[in-house]
Amino acid sequence: MSVMKREDVRNVAIIAHVDHGKTTLVDGMLRQSGVFRENQEVRERVMDSGAIERERGITILSKNTAISYNGVKINIVDTPGHADFGGEVERVLKMVNGVILLVDAFEGTMPQTKFVLKKALALDLPVIVCINKIDRAEARPEEVVDEVLELLMDLDASDEQLECPFLFASAREGTCVRDVDDEAVDLKPLFETIIDYIPAPEGDPEKGTQILISTIDYNEYVGRIGIGKVDNGSIAVGQEIVRVNYHDPAIHEKTRITKLYEFDGLSKVDVQKAEIGSIVAISGIGDLQIGDTICKIGEEDPIPFQKISEPTISMHFIVNDSPFAGREGTYCTSRQIRERLLRELNTDVSLRVEDTDNTDTFRVSGRGELHLSVLIETMRREGYEFAVSKAEVIYRQDEQGHKLEPMEICYVDVASDFSGTVISMLSERKGELRGMSTLSDGSVRLEFLIPARGLIGIHGDFLTATKGTGVMNSVFDSYAPYKGDITFRKNGSLIAFEDGEAVAYGLFAAQERGALFIGPGEKVYAGMVVGESAKTEEIEINVCKTKHLTNTRSSSADEALTLTPPRILSLEQALDYIDTDELLEVTPKSLRIRKRILDSRLRKRANINR
Repeated sequence: MSVMKREDVRNVAIIAHVDHGKTTLVDGMLRQSGVFRENQEVRERVMDSGAIERERGITILSKNTAISYNGVKINIVDTPGHADFGGEVERVLKMVNGVILLVDAFEGTMPQTKFVLKKALALDLPVIVCINKIDRAEARPEEVVDEVLELLMDLDASDEQLECPFLFASAREGTCVRDVDDEAVDLKPLFETIIDYIPAPEGDPEKGTQILISTIDYNEYVGRIGIGKVDNGSIAVGQEIVRVNYHDPAIHEKTRITKLYEFDGLSKVDVQKAEIGSIVAISGIGDLQIGDTICKIGEEDPIPFQKISEPTISMHFIVNDSPFAGREGTYCTSRQIRERLLRELNTDVSLRVEDTDNTDTFRVSGRGELHLSVLIETMRREGYEFAVSKAEVIYRQDEQGHKLEPMEICYVDVASDFSGTVISMLSERKGELRGMSTLSDGSVRLEFLIPARGLIGIHGDFLTATKGTGVMNSVFDSYAPYKGDITFRKNGSLIAFEDGEAVAYGLFAAQERGALFIGPGEKVYAGMVVGESAKTEEIEINVCKTKHLTNTRSSSADEALTLTPPRILSLEQALDYIDTDELLEVTPKSLRIRKRILDSRLRKRANINR
């Protein structure tokens, strides 16, 4: 076997906790490597191509890009930071030879930092640590360096991994230095460290083709596009290959390479041939799956592939059957919804879609509420109309038949005044306080071990309790014995009594009963939730009620009614709010909370029988 090193290539992934600046750093690297013309207008976070990614400032799908520096091609993979998209991170690490770990100079190591770093160390990848946002007023880079070293030791890093280089950057300014006190000019120290420290990819050019498909892209015109690194041999357009899978011996499909691409800047470039170490995109293979290996015919040698973490949360996607069904959506039938959900599986490996006993209901499972809410938002923007149930966790059983539930490690950063409130809030939801420390700005960091279901629907209450200043992050820890029942919502709902249009007079009378979600002029139907009751029980109200006209005029009768502005719920807030006997009706134009059983008599009967 003759091992060859491709010294002109480096493959590196950028990993970090959410919002620590990965995508902004890639922006700077692209700008300074000459990918854009001097006068070219380039928007910020150019790698976040999806509309939802840009609005929320998060990365959902990993992205590939490539730059050149001093004759070396650096393939960069920008990965998501949210735990809900951890399935993306796990896969792309198989394509690279090293990682850049980005850590916020103020926040320090966070749950997702630990999660992604653990994955990288398990694959024995060398790590470059980059302390970002050192231009923040409250930055504490020296302390964060100690935190990272502690984390490396906690994760049993090898001596070589502990000797990793530390860099200090401001991704926003596009600068990086080797020492905090150095003068910051550009990102040259980062480029040089990548070339010096990240090993060049190596493989056997004499061996047959071997490419592990780590990511799937999807395009309406060419179908599935498989992305992976050439581990051994080479690959060329027109070559006959065989598709195999280490974990599924039944897969054995012969086919031909019709299109081959490499990455250059932000675009894919057609190539005729690719050598060891190149990250390539292959189209034209219909059933290509993540984890498949592309091999030379006669030399089938599939590469083992890390199993993707299982989903921990699920909800039902249901055909909308409310009185307003079909008014606002283009795609409303069970066939259209099912096809769209199955199409999502083309690119999202952490998602599961299952049919249920009811042909109008599908069980969709994912890695967290954010994971599923992004799918819901994407579908409604595409013109789909449907209803969803409250998110539920996925339980398991151990050998003895005991019920197990997913647990999360949850970190909360709050001002010390609110720490007592937060501790009691999470304790009520079966959270167990594991640690408490004071940060440099005087705020407190609390660490909890809490059931995943205890975090469902907590964000609204949490932000209210901390006056919008608290930060909460969580990451899956393990399955543990069931911790007992949790009360999710203390207040009942205000439910519309009849179909019609909400009027100011009816709303004015209703607002004494609680907080309203709708304003005058909105169409409602019987069984629709129009507000949150101030009491624990549910109250049916008539928001369509108009004032009886009389011949006499009293001095106050015609005074303007003062309505409190309604509480307009976002998609996340509505998903957080709904209870187990409620659904969220999702259309391209509206979000409506409703009771599963719209008829009040049938609903009461169902509650009695419970």
